[in-house]
Amino acid sequence: MLTEHTIEVRVRYQETDAQGRVHHANYITYFELARTEMLRAGGFNYKRMEAEGTLLVVRDVECRYHLPAEFDDLLHVSVKTVKAKGARIELAYEIRRDDDLIVEGKTLLACITREGKPTRIPDVLRLD
Repeated sequence: MLTEHTIEVRVRYQETDAQGRVHHANYITYFELARTEMLRAGGFNYKRMEAEGTLLVVRDVECRYHLPAEFDDLLHVSVKTVKAKGARIELAYEIRRDDDLIVEGKTLLACITREGKPTRIPDVLRLD
């Protein structure tokens, strides 16, 4: 399983606010895109895991803004697995435009059953 991955995101017009800058909430969507693509690139089938009754839900999210991004900017969104054991996965993110750090963040995912009960993360996702 991959523990680091980077994707490119081109800022779309509808992701910007009245000042022409990326609306702050969209950075969390970029985190989600990077996380999902890291799992896919590592051969993990997220959709199958959910169909089998195991869900990954965001328990905590942290986002620190450094510089604005604007329409048509090409952003590099990097995700790194910091810890993955028990029922939790910690991830760290950086969003850059060239060498400029735009945003950094973290998420804590909890693995649960469809009934909302904590459960161990799948073995393929664990870091020991």
